[in-house]
Amino acid sequence: MVYRIALGVVAVTLIVVALVYSQLRVEPLKVSGYVEADEIRLGSRVGGRVKAVHCREGQAVVAGEVLLELEEFDLISRKAEAAAQVAAAKAEVAKLKNGYRAEEIAEAEARVERLSAMHQILVDGPRPEEINAARARLSLAIAQVERAKLTYDRLTALFAAETGSVSRDEVDRSTEEVKVTEQTQRVREEELQLLEKGSRAEEIAAAAAELREAQEALQLLQAGNRPEDIARAEAMSAAAEAALAAIEVQLSELQIAASVDGVIEAVELQPGDMVGGGAPALSLLDTTTLWVRAYVPENRLDIALDQEVRITTDSFLDESFRGTITYISRQAEFTPRNVQTPEERSKQVFRIKATLLDGLDKLRPGMAADVWLE
Repeated sequence: MVYRIALGVVAVTLIVVALVYSQLRVEPLKVSGYVEADEIRLGSRVGGRVKAVHCREGQAVVAGEVLLELEEFDLISRKAEAAAQVAAAKAEVAKLKNGYRAEEIAEAEARVERLSAMHQILVDGPRPEEINAARARLSLAIAQVERAKLTYDRLTALFAAETGSVSRDEVDRSTEEVKVTEQTQRVREEELQLLEKGSRAEEIAAAAAELREAQEALQLLQAGNRPEDIARAEAMSAAAEAALAAIEVQLSELQIAASVDGVIEAVELQPGDMVGGGAPALSLLDTTTLWVRAYVPENRLDIALDQEVRITTDSFLDESFRGTITYISRQAEFTPRNVQTPEERSKQVFRIKATLLDGLDKLRPGMAADVWLE
């Protein structure tokens, strides 16, 4: 009898303990949400007319895959022109750095020597030998005049005597000979006067100025190009390269490629449509990272970032997936109407983000999911 009473007491005690434990133990909290993915809106900074569309909605794409192409218009010709300007600018820099050719310097040296000799001749004036030669030429011209006049007098006398030995033509030729010899005499007299006077001051000054100009030109050639000229040419070359790079960037913007692996969410363009610069042309869901947005009641906010959680879905009832809490809102809000929780809707909740660690090949954005918080 006593044994039965003892067993009854033990049974009652176990029942009481079980009831107390069940009241004290905190059941895992299930918060519901949907699988989501980051939406990336792809576009071009330059814009233009659509040339070709290489994707459709729902298509899986990989990072770097070209999805949309825009027409080039005049960018190809502008690139060729910019490339030619870069080549010309670089050639100018190389020319300035290499300096002048030896042939150019030799030609300038020869010009200086020639002008120096001419200037010295003018400064020194005529040599005595030249003056003596001019006097000899003048004496010869005077003798020729006298001989021509004697011949003229003799022929004129014979013609006047009407002996018939001299014709009118002979007299005329003799007259012309006198005029020619007298002209030659005047030329020889002027030559001698110029030589005796020497070079004029203005001639010497002009020759000296021309010589200085040639000497300065030679010095510039020998010294090479100035550093500031080279720096200016290098700056122009850099500017030309920058202009070419800008056009190349514009050309690269004509191809809109996938930035990550994902699925095309929306594309509503056809060849010929216009796309504005900086405007979204299509949207892409990043399937490399999936997460569940859920809401946790204030009284169950004993969770932390990087805490692992279990995630289940209606699509895969027999499977659970691992996740980690990557975001907890710091500001309370009210439960959205499309989410069911065991708590009353009027209570405040905090939004969390549970990023999936596996199941990326099975789960899809938009699937209903439950996050289990232990």
